[in-house]
Amino acid sequence: MILNTLVSERGEATMPKSRVLITGGAGFIGSYLAELFMDRDWEVVVMDNLITGNLENIEHLFGKQGFQFIEQDVTEYIHHSGSLDAILHFASPASPIDYQLYPIQTLKVGSLGTHKALGLARSSGAKFLLASTSEVYGDPLIHPQPESYWGNVNPIGVRGVYDEAKRFAEAMTLAYHRAHGVDTRIVRIFNTYGSRMRLNDGRALPNFVCQAIRGEPLTIYGDGSQTRSFCHVSDLVEGVWKLLHSNTHQPVNLGNPTEIPIVDFARKVLAATESDSDLVHETLPEDDPRVRQPDISRAREILEWEPKVTLEEGLRLTVPYFEQKIRETGNDSTAVRESD
Repeated sequence: MILNTLVSERGEATMPKSRVLITGGAGFIGSYLAELFMDRDWEVVVMDNLITGNLENIEHLFGKQGFQFIEQDVTEYIHHSGSLDAILHFASPASPIDYQLYPIQTLKVGSLGTHKALGLARSSGAKFLLASTSEVYGDPLIHPQPESYWGNVNPIGVRGVYDEAKRFAEAMTLAYHRAHGVDTRIVRIFNTYGSRMRLNDGRALPNFVCQAIRGEPLTIYGDGSQTRSFCHVSDLVEGVWKLLHSNTHQPVNLGNPTEIPIVDFARKVLAATESDSDLVHETLPEDDPRVRQPDISRAREILEWEPKVTLEEGLRLTVPYFEQKIRETGNDSTAVRESD
């Protein structure tokens, strides 16, 4: 086997660095992955059309050796002239507000975008990791949700554009693995939070934290008995790293299995922000899941992974970011209306 080598300034032979392409890499989770791979001595190419991504999330990486940003829609033809060792397909609107505002784009990035990214993985011989979602389980009839559960999804509901885009993306990914031998991975991501989320993201944590900081009532949809689990982004990206370096091709749930009713989560946000805001109730949105909790047995067994950051600790890490962003925007309140 002939190994390509580089020569350092001192004339020493060195191995070339591994290179990863991250679609949606200027988004919330994608930006943390770009940072993690750079920290672990990979070269990183971020591709994003900035519909929901933000260059502020990755601006600290600009100018660093081995980092490249390409502004491009991944539903169009994708080309990369250099070698690639891995492709992480994270491009997609991910919050209810976003994918209801961009329904066609959401469907296209899950279908055409996944097809283009898989084609590049095939031609370059790169590993391919798909960012799927707990939304493939819909409003689940099995609780907690194992990867073997096929889901309970309304394909024509308002959330269907996201749910079905991701379900199609999973089918396409496994088809490329079976038909073309592409080395694929699928991560099903449960609710993840942390700094760099948008203030008007529309999901429960940004909604509650921003409302609490501004002294506004916290909006709870329904009676608040619906449950969620919240995983800090630092835990999530470590799990993605381990999944990429594993040998499994089947979907793997990544999330925090500690389940909490939304109304109790709101009270934890009030405590973390030291806010005396009231709780108000509004009508539950269409197809809003009643329960959401990952079964992470497969991640524990195969990846030796489980989350470490408690919700209380994660809120302490996250709240200052929102406080700073609200100060920068002059406490401008943007309407939010959807739980995640």
